[in-house]
Amino acid sequence: MTHSELLQQIYDTALEKAFADDFSFDVLESAVKSEIEYIVSRSESNKGMVTVLTTLLTHKTVMSAQDIRFHQAGMENGFAGRSIDQNYITPFMKTVSFPSMAESGWLTRSLEHPHPYDFSYPGKITPQKAKTSFLNIIDKVQTKGVKAYDVLLFMFITLIKQRDSMKIELAKPHSLSISSIVALLEKHFTAKYDCAGASRLPTLAVYSAYQCMMSQVSRYADKTLCPLESHNSSDTQSGRIGDVDVNNADDKAFEGVEIKHEIIITKSHVTSAYEKFKAYKTDRYYLLTTADMEKADFERINAEIQRIAHIHGCQVIVNGVYDTLKYYLRLLNDAAEFIDFYVENIKSDKSIKFQHKTMWNDIISRID
Repeated sequence: MTHSELLQQIYDTALEKAFADDFSFDVLESAVKSEIEYIVSRSESNKGMVTVLTTLLTHKTVMSAQDIRFHQAGMENGFAGRSIDQNYITPFMKTVSFPSMAESGWLTRSLEHPHPYDFSYPGKITPQKAKTSFLNIIDKVQTKGVKAYDVLLFMFITLIKQRDSMKIELAKPHSLSISSIVALLEKHFTAKYDCAGASRLPTLAVYSAYQCMMSQVSRYADKTLCPLESHNSSDTQSGRIGDVDVNNADDKAFEGVEIKHEIIITKSHVTSAYEKFKAYKTDRYYLLTTADMEKADFERINAEIQRIAHIHGCQVIVNGVYDTLKYYLRLLNDAAEFIDFYVENIKSDKSIKFQHKTMWNDIISRID
């Protein structure tokens, strides 16, 4: 496996684990994890150290026989750490928005001394705790049997968590037409991401539209928009009927919206929705999707909708997310308010990761 392939593999694994509800990392002792967490906490100030450590751990995983303390080719049994960093590590760190140097961590004076990275290393790495942690990790990997792969994976997990917790300013473009807004949303929903959470974006968009409509559309006078539930919460357990819920003054379900991302709605989806709202006097229930419904079995879907209307009286509506958003936005006095709500929801929702936020800014920056 090459350095590039290993970095991508570990990064992909770290993304899966970083925000897993059942995350634990028992393969490393707590002392090692604490040292990694400390180094990551200082990663903006000690970018060179993070880059060099990533290089050493990556190379050790690829070339297990190499003593990574000998980090320069001029050392006996050494290797060219700086070249590996410049060719593979720093470019990768930049692509995933990890703290990185302009060219190489070895351009940091305290790390470039031609001496092994052992406890006698003379470089003035500051603070002293950072130097101790740095050398301890290298020593444990090289002499104590701690696996470089495990250390690098935990470091990537920690870097991802730190990166995604950072607050970034999100663009709020105003004076856009409704068609332009919906086109931006579609690009945001369907962009290629390396992390989970994109399926939450259509829900945030629909919820943002409801936040606007509650005060502007007479249908929702005296009604309450329920707060969004966690992306992973069960409607059955929470007592909610959809991803977006509007309640009557008595706190009973008035209207519900279930949103699917890139999933064609079927008759069974309609039947499942009925099971959620049948105990309430729900007036409307929307089943919306970002998928192309051209191949959907509307004959069976409409038959089930009619059956539910006859039994219960609720109007079930199956439609596309984009067409629905266009309709909702036309009801508003100013569509710019929708953008404000959507951006704030992206900022605050725990399912939304750093990539989703930076992608929004990137899409906005490319508006003609």
